[in-house]
Amino acid sequence: MTEIGETLRDARMRARIDVSEIEAKTKIRAKYLRALENEEWGLLPGPTFVKSFLRTYAQALGLDGKALVEEYRLNHEHSTETLEPIVSGSRRTRGRAPGGGRAPGGSSRAYTAAVVVVVALIVVLIVALLAGGGGSSKSTADRSVSTTRNARHHHSEPASGQRRQAAGTAVVALSLRPSAPVYVCLIGDNGRKVIPGEELSPGSSTPTYHARRFEITLGNSSVTMFVDGRARTVPASNQAIGYTITKAFGRRRLPVGRLPTCA
Repeated sequence: MTEIGETLRDARMRARIDVSEIEAKTKIRAKYLRALENEEWGLLPGPTFVKSFLRTYAQALGLDGKALVEEYRLNHEHSTETLEPIVSGSRRTRGRAPGGGRAPGGSSRAYTAAVVVVVALIVVLIVALLAGGGGSSKSTADRSVSTTRNARHHHSEPASGQRRQAAGTAVVALSLRPSAPVYVCLIGDNGRKVIPGEELSPGSSTPTYHARRFEITLGNSSVTMFVDGRARTVPASNQAIGYTITKAFGRRRLPVGRLPTCA
């Protein structure tokens, strides 16, 4: 089930923006934008590029880039990568003290030099990709360099669980307006049954509810959902429909087997 890609694609289609327009605005090639929307991470140059492209694309659509990058780190990025020194055999030999011992500071200097070379190459590649062969904006290049520095100092950032907990404290507002009779089961924070399995009548409108996270089951699509004041229709379906709703990621479709119940 797509999550990051679906969020990007839905936001772009709601704004009626073509991929080519985003390409011109962000200087990110269209094939990489499509790879982000399809979550085809293997088609992208690497985790550092994914996070830089993801943040830039999200900001261009008015989304929370930090939240999407955090979700990518939690669910798709492998364990923290370490840069191995690119040192020839002769240099390693010079770094050893007589008798096979390692000379003090020899390996450290070689490792530092290798890291500097690799980081410089990464920065050059990022600037070249975002520029697309032309003159990219200085602000875009600065954001790319900043992202690379953050990746190098990943160990100094707060624990991912703490960042995720902070993102999850934002409150989202939700109200419903049915256009025909519709069954609703709405669950708020801590399993609280906000609407405990009731049929809403057409022409009525619910109060505006607030929670950090909602889970909802709808008996049919005859209802308009207002998420933080924005009207969201429900696609036609021949079976019950369920969503999770949060501030960071908006509305997400639930699989049939995970629909909340109020029985």
